[in-house]
Amino acid sequence: MKTALIHFATERPRWVYALVGLLVLLTGALIPNIQIDTDPENMLPADDPARLFHNQVKADFALYDSIVVGAVAEGEQGIFNPDSLAIMHNLTDAILKLDGVVQADLMALSTSDNITQGDAGELRFEYLMRTAPATSEAARAIGDAVARLPMLDNTLVSSDGKAAAIYVPLYSKDDSYRVAEQIRALIAEQAPTDHYYLTGLPVAENQFGHEMFVQMAIAAPLAGAMIFALMWFFFRSVPLVLAPMMVAMTTVIATMGTLIGLGYTVHIMSSMIAIFLMPIAVVDSVHIMSDFTDRFRAGKDPKAVIQEVMRDLFNPMLFTSVTSAIGFYSLMLTPIPPVQVFGAFVGSGILLAFVVSILLVPAYVVRMKPATLAAMQQRLHGKAQGGVLARTLPKLGRVSVTRAKPILLVALGILALSAIGIGRIQINDNPVRWFKADHEIRVADRALNAHFAGTYDAYLVLTDHSPLATPAEIQKLNTALTLALPGDQEAQAQLQQGLAGQPAMLVTLLSTLDDAAFAASDDAQLEAIDQAMADLELLLEQSRRFLDPAVLEWMTGLQQQLQASGLVGKSNALPDIVKTVNRELHSGDDADFRLPASAAGVAQTLLQFQSSHRPQDLWHFVSRDYRQSLLWLQLTSGDNQHMTQVMAEVDQYLNAHPLPQGLSADWAGKAYINVVWQDAMVSGMLESLLSAFVVIFIMMSLLFRSPLYGLVAMLPLSLTIAFIYGLVGWLGKDYDMPIAVLSALALGLSVDFAIHFLERTRALHRQTGDVAQTFRLMFDEPARAISRNAIVIALGFTPLLLAPLVPYITVGVLMASIMAVSASVTLLLLPAVLKLLARWALPSQNTELNGGSHVEIRH
Repeated sequence: MKTALIHFATERPRWVYALVGLLVLLTGALIPNIQIDTDPENMLPADDPARLFHNQVKADFALYDSIVVGAVAEGEQGIFNPDSLAIMHNLTDAILKLDGVVQADLMALSTSDNITQGDAGELRFEYLMRTAPATSEAARAIGDAVARLPMLDNTLVSSDGKAAAIYVPLYSKDDSYRVAEQIRALIAEQAPTDHYYLTGLPVAENQFGHEMFVQMAIAAPLAGAMIFALMWFFFRSVPLVLAPMMVAMTTVIATMGTLIGLGYTVHIMSSMIAIFLMPIAVVDSVHIMSDFTDRFRAGKDPKAVIQEVMRDLFNPMLFTSVTSAIGFYSLMLTPIPPVQVFGAFVGSGILLAFVVSILLVPAYVVRMKPATLAAMQQRLHGKAQGGVLARTLPKLGRVSVTRAKPILLVALGILALSAIGIGRIQINDNPVRWFKADHEIRVADRALNAHFAGTYDAYLVLTDHSPLATPAEIQKLNTALTLALPGDQEAQAQLQQGLAGQPAMLVTLLSTLDDAAFAASDDAQLEAIDQAMADLELLLEQSRRFLDPAVLEWMTGLQQQLQASGLVGKSNALPDIVKTVNRELHSGDDADFRLPASAAGVAQTLLQFQSSHRPQDLWHFVSRDYRQSLLWLQLTSGDNQHMTQVMAEVDQYLNAHPLPQGLSADWAGKAYINVVWQDAMVSGMLESLLSAFVVIFIMMSLLFRSPLYGLVAMLPLSLTIAFIYGLVGWLGKDYDMPIAVLSALALGLSVDFAIHFLERTRALHRQTGDVAQTFRLMFDEPARAISRNAIVIALGFTPLLLAPLVPYITVGVLMASIMAVSASVTLLLLPAVLKLLARWALPSQNTELNGGSHVEIRH
């Protein structure tokens, strides 16, 4: 296969051009169909239990993702002044008219109720701010009213009275960027003197998607320009440098076009595919060009030279491409779909780059004009050899050999320190932190979370799993229903469905019995119907666990514990509604801010609440059958470490105060989903890393036909990965998704350098038979090729440092570090280890490093 491919590339260059051009046209035509996806929920598979439960909770409790619009007033009166409230009132009215907004659930001062005592012990539900207040006294009265409403205090208005918020729920979170931009325009029209901010995870996620798209269009071309400039600096020939640039562009376009054409969305991870492939795709080209320019001289046949180069480099390039691809393919073992897609397409892109390199670069070289080749040869070889690499690398080679033991000791010390650093790593992520600290999203996040109880949501869902009735009660109901509605199979089916866990069917059965009472044939049947209805109503009453004051009292205790912990800014739950209404049903004093003593009393408060302007708010906290309820926790941080601490606090409370009989507690909400996929990512990354290590070791042993060389080849990648992640731990940098996937890159590229170094070392040693001569020659052209590759790849990622998005900056910094470390380890540690193991690794008659006969080496 090798001979056939080389022959085809050098003898049929026009065919190569045609095939590459066709590939670019076909795949490039698919790119306009791109779809952006930045939803963290999609970090989990669609059938993941945590994700399914989260979405079921949102559906059952009619919960929507919301944009939080906050206004902060710095004056003495705070937000409660006529001017500030007038602007907020006008803004709320305008937002209610926007498409995509769930009008009924929008929370604002002008859409929320004040609950007060009316005449004759009745409750009065009046809008807090039906119209904007005309006086300061009226504005302050609104603030006083909110302070008495625990569901709104520190959620809708800050406890210090300086800020107020509008919660804008959206039917689809995909509309958040559009709606946020419209809200910003509405705010600008109002020209407020207060500071207005927009925050919320939907805003952050979709804002990131918008800027990610822009970043893709800027960073990839900048990376290409940087790579072009570097290669021109190394090879001093624009025509020659065009070949690897064509390889890189072909690889990027074909890979991204295929990804989009297959229907995959572009997530934060897959958005980096182009950035990753642009430098990696030129790796093989740099080796080919470096070897070609070193061997070619005036008068030589370029076709013969490039064929000789390809024969020598084909095997190491094949194995480096395969091992690099394996490093990324290992990411497919993680349970995170976007990471799987990223690994699959970067791995495939690396293999594609190999194929395109071995075809396009030789085809391009054989079609270069003789004058161009002569000019290149004159620039590179017409003067005494020099350059930083040419002067530095031989010295580095001598140091690595003569200081072998100290170098090995330093490597072991670095490994030990890295192990300690790895133990300090903290796993954490937060979509809001994907932006720089001065980005408007981060500024808004800090400002609003400083004033309010928190703009991040988590839900603790309590579910009653206890049976609706005992066997004796079931038998009694069956008998009563048979007497009441003899032969009515539909009524029997309703009863069985209700007893099987669908209490709504029991309500339907009650209606059926009620209708039947009007058509009863005699007093006996009417009496039987009344008895059946009484039994059924008693059963329904008993099944409504979240009308039980004891259960609500348990929930109150949990709320108090969470508030005391300082981890939760505030919790909102069914007991807050019950106690607020109960207070106003009685004296209106704080002494009556308590739970009623009976389930009937609780039911009465909730019946009264349903007379408000927002009766649907009740069903955000309890299901209609009263067998499921949730606590809405407001958190001031979206970090998954924070959420993990909240979960631990709840677990501690549950251990000390067990759930009431038959109840279970489960988590939902975006903050919890982030924890789930982060945990899955860490365990998945560890599995993929270990698997790739094993596979690459086996491949190295097969390539070199030596387990010893297989182990030596693993040293650069092992030390590089340990050093980089140890550094992450020592610097206190959070271990997030971009950092996690860089292990695959370090895995692939570090072993790339090792393969080339070891393969060329063994080839030179077979020709010289002398260790000293082998290393002197090795630190000539081969070491230069490795160094050039490292520099090209490292600096090729530097445009990412200018990105406004933190994940891209992280990748840029760590990529440069990985390349610098892996190249240094390859050029320092491998020669030192080979020298110490020369008896087994480089056996020869003369293993002394001071001397040795001169042997003519073919380049």
